[in-house]
Formats: sequence, structure tokens, C-alpha cells
Amino acid sequence: MCRLFAMHAGKGPVKATFWLLSAPDSLAEQSRREADGFGIGTFDREGRPMVEKAPIAAYEDKAFAAEARDLSSITFLAHVRYASTGGNLKVNTHPFEQDNRLLAHNGVVEDLDRLDERLRKLGAMDLVKGDTDSERVFALITAEVRSNGGDVEAAIVSALAWVAENLRLYAVNIILTTGADMWAVRYPDTHPLYILELSGTDRHQGMRTKRISVHSQELAEGQRPAVLLATEKMDDNPNWRLMDSGEMIHVGPGLEMESSHPLPPEPRHRLTLADLDDRAAASQHPQKVS
Repeated sequence: MCRLFAMHAGKGPVKATFWLLSAPDSLAEQSRREADGFGIGTFDREGRPMVEKAPIAAYEDKAFAAEARDLSSITFLAHVRYASTGGNLKVNTHPFEQDNRLLAHNGVVEDLDRLDERLRKLGAMDLVKGDTDSERVFALITAEVRSNGGDVEAAIVSALAWVAENLRLYAVNIILTTGADMWAVRYPDTHPLYILELSGTDRHQGMRTKRISVHSQELAEGQRPAVLLATEKMDDNPNWRLMDSGEMIHVGPGLEMESSHPLPPEPRHRLTLADLDDRAAASQHPQKVS
């Protein structure tokens, strides 16, 4: 299962060293065929996205993925990929960038021919550079933003509601970031997505799972509040909360947080693990969850 991690640090950037060590390290145990890519997205002081990503394949040196990146940003988005659709290529690796926004996705959306038809009608097919369902869902959101006057939240709701009504869907957990805002959706309840609000008094020496670990000196010293999102609880803090099925979270520039439930309780054409082809099922299998 793909791993997602995002952090919003409030009104000022923090330095965070993202160690995507576990993905390549675990390949020595699991084989390199299972890890299909990693990416880290940040924003500079002008709000311009910066993405470092690569496919992790058998022919590549795992040290490239294991290298620590010392980055400074208000919002961060990290992803470790187990491919369900699309080849093991950089163009298919998350996070994706469109119109100065970044998105990473965990799940499977099928009927991509119907989704492509929808994107062509909206004049948004040019946004799609690769083969993934994730990038296509992002393109649908971007098309809605362009047509509704720039309301990102309304666009996410409209796009995902259309997906839930018209396409076969296993899961569509997404995190979308700008330089100042962050949105997350868990839909439906197939895969977990957790949220943690850190106060300025919380002290963390670092957070780690078997796939992603993160350390921020400012947060570790208890100087800064933050909001974190992750597919797994990254430490023993008791305040991690599992998002509801269908819940949307918006974190604003001042870490103000809003929760809503704008999506239907169930997608019309919900898939089970047994409905997926072998490749997609392997990427989504619960045994992949740490």
C-alpha cells in the first residue's frame, strides 16, 4: 500500500529532514520489485512547488532514495509508491504538480477510459503526463478549480463526488497542498488516514514508520505547532485520530482546521480487494500496511 505523509507548519517555514530510508532499506528484505517510487514536495518562500522524486527500480542505486533531504517549507508532502496503475517511471511517481498545487493519492480508481472522456470534455487531458489513476483524479480536480473561479475545496468535492458516482472505486485517499493550505480526504474506509494536531508544547525527537520517517528540529524542540497527516501513526502520541470515512480536512495558513463530510456514504461502484487485478491487489493488500 502506498504511504502518505504531509505536514503543515503554520505561517512560517521550518526545516525538516525527510528520510525515505525505510523504502530502500526494506528492499533488501523484500526485493526491489515492490517499491515503485518515492517523492517529496515542498514550497519555496514565494509559494512555488518543488518536487524531488524518482522511481525506485532494480537497476537504480538505493542510496539515491536513502539520501536525506534538508528542506525548508510551510507545507510538506511525501509519498512512497506501490504501483497499482502505470509503469515504474518518474512521470508516474507522486506527488504530482498542477497549477502550483501538489497531490498524492493512495488507492485505486478504475474505468480510466471514462475518466479520460470526462477530462477531454473539460479540456483538461493535457494535464495528464503519465499513466496513473492518481494523476487523472488530480487533473479532474484541477479542471474543476479552473472552472469554478479558484475554489479548491469545492473542486475536490465536485471531482470526487463525480468519481464516486461514475467510476469503479476501491479507495481514493488524497492529500493536496499549496504553499499555504492543505486538504485531505479519506474515502471510503478502505485505507487508514490519520491526523495529529501538535501544540507548541509537544516534543518529538522524530517520527518514524517502516516506510517514512521525519524529523524537524523546530518541532522537536517544542517551538512550533503543526498539523500532520499520515497513513500510519508515526509515534506513540495518543492524539493521533483516524479520519472518518468520507471526511475532508482543510488546514489553513494559521493552522485553523475545518472538518466536513461532503461525500456520499458509499461510492456507487465500490470495489473489493477480490475485484482488483493481481497487480493492483498486490499494491493494496492489507499485508502491505506496517
